[in-house]
Amino acid sequence: MTETANETAARLWTQDGFHDDEWRHAKDAEGLAGNGGVILPLAVWKGLDAETRAAQARRIGVLLAPGDELAEIAGHLADIPLVALAFPAFNDGRSFSKAELLRSRYGYQGKLRATGQVLIDQIPLMLRTGFDEFEVSHPTALARLEAGRVGGLPHYYQPAAKPADKGARYSWRRRPAA
Repeated sequence: MTETANETAARLWTQDGFHDDEWRHAKDAEGLAGNGGVILPLAVWKGLDAETRAAQARRIGVLLAPGDELAEIAGHLADIPLVALAFPAFNDGRSFSKAELLRSRYGYQGKLRATGQVLIDQIPLMLRTGFDEFEVSHPTALARLEAGRVGGLPHYYQPAAKPADKGARYSWRRRPAA
């Protein structure tokens, strides 16, 4: 990928800082050639035969676009080490919901990655909804993360996959829904 003035190569960030990315995105099944983890779009992953999925299970991640259904992978989550959720635009929040559902409803324990338009002001909520990893390319987000400035608010009213510590006031608002 070539970089333009407004586009920076994505870097992988976790709460431990920046890391080398052991995964790469591929557009088709030919991306499975070689070593390392490969993130395939849902349609490509679904097109793989059962033998290929089983033999390569620990190195195949799945990329879900906002319009993709979680039900497509729900029965296979134990064999998917990484689910990448796309944020194609800053104002499309469907992947937030998918992340929370993967963690709470489906009990997904693998890596959950945000990719696309990952902005600094969204990262605290992404962490709360269950994301572990972030492909960050926005220059402001990169600069703040490099400086250790994740931001966010210390108290929350709504429940999430990773609940907030109960504070001295309004703690009843931070209890998970029954």
